[in-house]
Amino acid sequence: MERNGLETINLTIDGKKITAEKGSSVLDAALKAGMYIPNLCHHPDLSPFGACRLCLVEIRGMRGLPAACSTPAEEGMIVQTETPKTKQMRRVAVELLIASHPGECLTCDKNMRCELQALVAYLGVDKSRLRKETRTIPVDLTSPLFVRDPNKCILCGRCVRICQDVRGVGVLSFMNRGKQTLISSAFDAPLSGSDCRFCGSCVEVCPTGALSDRDHKWRTWSEREEALVPCKHACPAGVDIPRYLRYIAEGRYPEAVAVIREKAPFPGVLGRVCTHPCEDICRREKLNEPISIRNLKRFAADHDTGLWKQHLKMLPSTGRKVAIIGSGPGGLTAGYFLRKFGHDVTVYEANPKLGGTMRTGIPRFRLPEKILDNEIEEIRRFGVETKTNARIESLDDLFKQGCDAILVAIGAHRNSRMGIDGEDSAGVIDSISFLRDVSLGKKMNLGRKVAVVGGGNAAIDAARTALRLRSEVTILYRRTRTEMPASAEEVDAAIEEGAMTQFLVAPKRIGRNNGTVTLECIRMEMGEPDASGRRRPVPIGGSEFTSEFNTVITAIGQVPDVPTAYGLESGPGKTLLADPLTAKTNRKGVFACGDAVSGPASVIEAIAAGRKAAGAIDKYLQGKGHLDEPLIPPSEPDCHFGRQKGFAALHRESSRMTRAEKRTCSFDEFDLGLEEKAAIGEAARCLKCDLRLKVSQVVPPPIETRPRQRIDGSPD
Repeated sequence: MERNGLETINLTIDGKKITAEKGSSVLDAALKAGMYIPNLCHHPDLSPFGACRLCLVEIRGMRGLPAACSTPAEEGMIVQTETPKTKQMRRVAVELLIASHPGECLTCDKNMRCELQALVAYLGVDKSRLRKETRTIPVDLTSPLFVRDPNKCILCGRCVRICQDVRGVGVLSFMNRGKQTLISSAFDAPLSGSDCRFCGSCVEVCPTGALSDRDHKWRTWSEREEALVPCKHACPAGVDIPRYLRYIAEGRYPEAVAVIREKAPFPGVLGRVCTHPCEDICRREKLNEPISIRNLKRFAADHDTGLWKQHLKMLPSTGRKVAIIGSGPGGLTAGYFLRKFGHDVTVYEANPKLGGTMRTGIPRFRLPEKILDNEIEEIRRFGVETKTNARIESLDDLFKQGCDAILVAIGAHRNSRMGIDGEDSAGVIDSISFLRDVSLGKKMNLGRKVAVVGGGNAAIDAARTALRLRSEVTILYRRTRTEMPASAEEVDAAIEEGAMTQFLVAPKRIGRNNGTVTLECIRMEMGEPDASGRRRPVPIGGSEFTSEFNTVITAIGQVPDVPTAYGLESGPGKTLLADPLTAKTNRKGVFACGDAVSGPASVIEAIAAGRKAAGAIDKYLQGKGHLDEPLIPPSEPDCHFGRQKGFAALHRESSRMTRAEKRTCSFDEFDLGLEEKAAIGEAARCLKCDLRLKVSQVVPPPIETRPRQRIDGSPD
């Protein structure tokens, strides 16, 4: 007999006739039919082991009590799972399992996945006449990711089988056969010294908590997934990082780009300027160093062949028109996805070139113009219309032109003021104007000595740009280096290139003296934390001092510059008020996203906001708002990745860098990225945390527990 192309058989279990796939075990046939047979050593991904003796059944015509997990189901077989003999043998098996098991383990509520606890509750046997002294083997805390408690081990062999048979690593095995049998690595060596790949599969299949996650804090399945694959969940755009790292390790770079582009249309940009929150939370860091995720994204983008275009789809035209104000990462991302939904999209940009902050706020030595131009052109080639030198002063005019929806994605391009005397003096410029003018090709003469006031990324970018304009640069920041919001690697680069720093210093007054700018500052000390959570700088009385500079660049913050005529409500920091889920503003048909809503943020955060806004606008225009579309056919990863000698000690690969003394001679890109061999090796350092989520879940006992029983089987 066949069903869905598979050959099937018929058998009877506990008087119920069921159909099962030919070749199934009796246990698998029963579980798939919704009939529970107690078991512990069985796992759907592993070969039968038969160690726990809990799945014993009676089969007509067969002697003894065979284990259902290792007995093939056959045509016409008649099986009884609940007989006096099977119940008695299960009780004995459970007694043996819990005889030396820690008593508190059966009553705790910390492990939401403890199968032994669930099974004991289901069988109603919580006492053992075979009780003996609990084992007191030292708990192994040598692994930075896992805890191994041999006292909870029931020798089910699941961890051994998945490590050897499924993953092909084979660092776990049964040691000291006999009464002192344990499961351990060879010579009981620490996992980090035994070529363990730290994939966590052994923890995933452990039924008792003998193997557990060191950082186990989750209480729900969604929290668990976020904790086990933190890089993907830390990415604001939700890029499937483990998947594209796997493609890079396999030498399939175009496929890696396709995975990135499923969520973000700027892989080359992100590969250079992303703040990489994924790396900050990478589990590999607990072994030695996090995966160089951003550099690998760049490597893949630099080796793109356009494969992703073969699977790119655009829905039929809806006839709906959407205007997007602002061509930064949020606006262009929204335009890309809205075009895929079939809407007519026009992006309006006030500057002469597209790109928003990517163009005017990020220096070319960090983001080459060619990279940005190419990725913007891909969006325009897809059908997104763009208009430059087009400042929009009225939303009403756009509606009158037939727009059905408007997205305001104008960024935060107005510099915050310091609020001190003389900040409007000649020789004082703001970082936003400075970076924009340099990016757009305007000639700048800063003079020999330049001060940059601020500690954010804009301040560091301004300082490094001024260095390339042949100025001596001093960065003044009112807190310490620890509190600087700028990326630590960017601060390091600025110092390497020659920028001087003065911490715990705040401007107090600005003046002019014989053509130079006099900057009066006061020294600070750190006080109690302020609303931002950072310690508040407090002035030190009588510590004022004055320095002279040719130019002072202020970079203490940015706010949106929203025309009053838009009629949109604003909140703290002059940011627009928009629903965090729907991006809707107070005006019908008007949406907002990116820095205009959040305040100054990162490129990846703006991309994520633009993507979400596109989905919300499509729903407003009667679409479904479904953003997820595979740009590469799905494929199952190779779960049998094998052993790799010294895996835990593999160090992070670094980009090739132009020497610091040569960087400031031009605006050429100084970070040259990873070489191919290094990129493949770096991607292979990944722990493949996501594969743990692909391990099948066992069928748990029914929720209803039986009445507790005495050892003789009578009710308690």
